[in-house]
Formats: sequence, C-alpha cells, structure tokens
Amino acid sequence: MKQLTQYINQVEIELQHILQYWIDHAPDYKHGGFLGALNHKNIADFTAPKGIVLNARILWTFSAAYQWQPHDAYLMMAERAFDYLMKFGFDHEYGGVFWKLLPNGNVLDDRKQIYAHAFVIYGLSEFYAATNNKLALDTAIGLFHLLEEKSFDANYGGYFEAFSRNWAAIDDARLSEKDRNEKKTMNTHLHIIEAYANLYKVWPNKILQSKIIHLLHLFQQYFIDIHSFHLNLFFTENWQLKPDVVSYGHDIEAAWLLLDCAVFIGDIEWIYTMEQMAIAIAIAAAEGLDDDGGLWYEKRMADDFLIREKHWWPQAEAMIGFLNAWQITQQTQFFEKSWHCWQFVKEHIIDKKYGEWVWGVDANYQVMLTEDKIGFWKCPYHNARACMEIIQRLSMPIFQSL
Repeated sequence: MKQLTQYINQVEIELQHILQYWIDHAPDYKHGGFLGALNHKNIADFTAPKGIVLNARILWTFSAAYQWQPHDAYLMMAERAFDYLMKFGFDHEYGGVFWKLLPNGNVLDDRKQIYAHAFVIYGLSEFYAATNNKLALDTAIGLFHLLEEKSFDANYGGYFEAFSRNWAAIDDARLSEKDRNEKKTMNTHLHIIEAYANLYKVWPNKILQSKIIHLLHLFQQYFIDIHSFHLNLFFTENWQLKPDVVSYGHDIEAAWLLLDCAVFIGDIEWIYTMEQMAIAIAIAAAEGLDDDGGLWYEKRMADDFLIREKHWWPQAEAMIGFLNAWQITQQTQFFEKSWHCWQFVKEHIIDKKYGEWVWGVDANYQVMLTEDKIGFWKCPYHNARACMEIIQRLSMPIFQSL
C-alpha cells in the first residue's frame, strides 16, 4: 500500500516538528523547568502555575524520543524534566508528588491526585529505559508501592481518585471542573494501567503483573460497557455507575492501550480478550467520526447532545486506535479511518503559522484561540506518541510487505 509509506514519512516529519517546537518554546529559563503556559501565539506566561502532569508528560515524550532517535537535544529535555521533577515535585514529608507548583517551584496545590502519580511512574520508567538511571527506576518502583498502600481499595478493588497532602480523604477529588466528583474514574484507572505496564517493561515484577491483570479485569467488568462498547467514566466507591458523557477520545485511546498492556505482560488469554475489545471499542468510537475524518469531542448521555468540537488529543488517539484495529483485523476500513483522521489533523489541527497543534476547532473549523499551546493540560504526549506509534507499527516487516 502506497499510503503506508506516505503515512510513515509524513508523521516522522511531523514528529520532528513537534519535538523541535517543545525544545524551542517549552523551557523556562527564568525559573527553571518548563513554562506553565504559552498562548496560541507563543507568548509565554511566566506567572502561570506548573503542573506535575505536564512535566511528567514531557519527561515521557523526550525519553521515548531519545530511544527513537538518540539526539542530544532530546536527552537534554528529558534530563531537564527529570531534574525538575526530582527537585520540586516530591513531597518528602508525606510521600508522593504534588499536584501544582508556583512558577518558582514552591507548592501551590499539595493534593495527592493519583492521576499525577501515574504519569510520574510513566515518565520515570521511560526515562530509565532511555538512560539506565537507577534513581528513576527506584523512584518509580517506590511510587508503585505507595499507590498500592494508599490508593488501592482492598474492599471493592480499584483505586481511589485523590487524597489530601497527608493521604486523608478529600471532599473534592476532581481532576478538573468539568469532571464529576466521584471516588473512582475510568480516566485515572486507564493511566494507572498505562503507567504500570510501562514500568513492567523495565521491572517485570510478579506483584506488578498481578496488579495489571486486576486492572484489566476492572475494565472488562466495569469500565467497558458490554452493550455499547463505550467507556463508562465515573463510579462510586462500590462501583455504582454515574452516567455522564461518551468520550470518543478516551474510547479509542483505551482500545489500543489496554491491548498493549496485555501484550507487555505476555498474557495470551488477556491478549485475545483485549484484541476483541479493541475491535468492538474502535467500532463504537467510530460513531464520533465526522465526514471530514475528525473525531468529535464528547456526547452528553442525558440528552444525546453532541459537543461539536474536535480537540487535538482525540485525533492523536484515533490515529493509533483505528490503525491498531486494522493491524488486528486487516480490514481496510480501519486503516482508512486512521489515515483520514491524519488528513484532518494536517488540514485543521497542525498550526502552520505558530507551530505545534492547536487545542482544537469548532464545527465551523474556527480555532479555539483562548486555549494555550503549552499549558496545564496541553502537552506533547498525545501527538508525539501517536507519531511514534504509527512509525513503529507501520515499520513492522509484516506490514511493509503489503
């Protein structure tokens, strides 16, 4: 297929552009680490708070990039992220990592959001894979044990969403204002299993493996709706579902990530199960595709109202998720969905004037200009990972022969 070569070549160029953008614009040479915010026109806000999640995602991105191409600039970015995280991110009194810092590195929000801990494990394990830095591995393992001690629910299974600084119960556990305030969420569990699986690649521990299997069970039992194959997002402590929205981006992200987790631990039965789930979830997520190839953001379940926005990160996950379904089935329709989403990204999401990807566009293709290019949630992790995944997957000999 001619398109395979085109796809690889095009995303490889785009990956280089994304990484170079973050090298050029993300470092905060005034306060250290990375900027908390950079607006649509690449104007820095040196007063913006710094999220530990953004730092951890930069750590993962450039650690992975250095393994893709061992450029010194990629290593320097990864080391910058690691050094900043180790200096400012950890709570040495109560353990774990903070949620949000002031520009100078002082603590702004000391809550223990498990989502953030998952991304720190994810980034540290990738940094170890890239550098053999023993401190990174030891720290990631320590965070794994901490989450099992503090966040794991021994009564009902799964992981609680958030805690106070000293690991006490907290009234408001939400990641953001748009989320429901519930004890357990699909989003956090997805990133815990993602982090645990990445740690398992460099630390194949039996207890860690059992926890990954436990998480796969949770997705099969609670998070994946067996009727619609969309993802259920919010639950009470004892797994009572609290319906909210259909998140097409999370659907298609889970479709390929859960299969990867099963592959990493080498469990044949779970690989087969998650292959079938990956196909079913991809079909369900395709309900959110527009005729232009872009993936809509969300649909409210209460009134079936479609939020007619196309954000950057669901497009990146759709590129991988539909390609993954094609790899499993060899059905051309899935490759075409991935390819057409990439065409949409090139046309509407890549910022040809200021660089990187815009936050998103509305139904009339108007760019959401009020959203940051670099920010608390705007990171290089989704789009850079999509490029690296596509390069790796389409470079496999079995697909090169098509």
